[in-house]
Amino acid sequence: MKTAVSTTKSTSWSLVFSDFKEITKARLAVSVVFSSLAGYLLAPTSFSLFSLLLLAFGGYCMVGASNAFNQIIERDLDALMNRTKNRPIPSGRMSVNKALSIAILLTILGVVSLYYLNAKTAMFGAISIFLYTSVYTPLKTKTPLAVFVGAFPGAIPFMLGWVAATNEFGIEPGTLFMIQFFWQFPHFWALGWMLDEDYKKGGFKMLPTGKKDAGTALQIIMYTIWMIVISVIPAFGITGDLALSIPAAGIIFLMGLTMLFFAFRLYEKRDNPSARKLMLASVIYITLMQIVYVIDKFI
Repeated sequence: MKTAVSTTKSTSWSLVFSDFKEITKARLAVSVVFSSLAGYLLAPTSFSLFSLLLLAFGGYCMVGASNAFNQIIERDLDALMNRTKNRPIPSGRMSVNKALSIAILLTILGVVSLYYLNAKTAMFGAISIFLYTSVYTPLKTKTPLAVFVGAFPGAIPFMLGWVAATNEFGIEPGTLFMIQFFWQFPHFWALGWMLDEDYKKGGFKMLPTGKKDAGTALQIIMYTIWMIVISVIPAFGITGDLALSIPAAGIIFLMGLTMLFFAFRLYEKRDNPSARKLMLASVIYITLMQIVYVIDKFI
């Protein structure tokens, strides 16, 4: 009997943990935290493990809060789409009030944690939540420009780490911001291409032309080129304390060309498999690019 009760409790906690990961989009949140930590390590300041952990915790809270608010707002639309209908709220596993409590608690914890680092970091974190939930989310059903608006909060994490370490905003964190800003367009439009039919069920307008056509593919190519250019600019010595060696810039440039190759393939074929390859290439690019930047600083 005790074993059965224990198993039931274990299953119950497992479901709670699973729903928490889903409502905060844990995998996305972890990738965002990774970007923040990379930005922190690139800053020309002494390393602090406590600050790094605080940034990771605060960053996860802020992203988790944004995602929770987003799922509360879009709960009726999520129920219409195959990829989101089993989320905690539309599936009925979590009430709106419980989700709202989680979102508010994470917001408070996130702002307080980041404020402990410095006020600028908390401010940018709060701006990120506001833009994501109050501007980007409502625009998704109204105009493809929502992706442009969403790129602003999405680009904040990489620069947030630098600001957390230095308490300053200048050309260095601005450059980190622009790298991730331009990266988001090929990444999200490739994702939007793959999920276009499902997005349309919820009324979301994610592709720049509204269609899986040459115009969308061409814009993906253009933004990918801008991403490559911005990613190697620190090698020219014009971005203050943010530097990049020629060999590291060469590696990043080649990675960017690989992503550009998949963008051209999408333009040529205009099918979902090509969009999926580009999306995966973009995930690999942003991760490896940040790793190369950090390794290059320390060797």
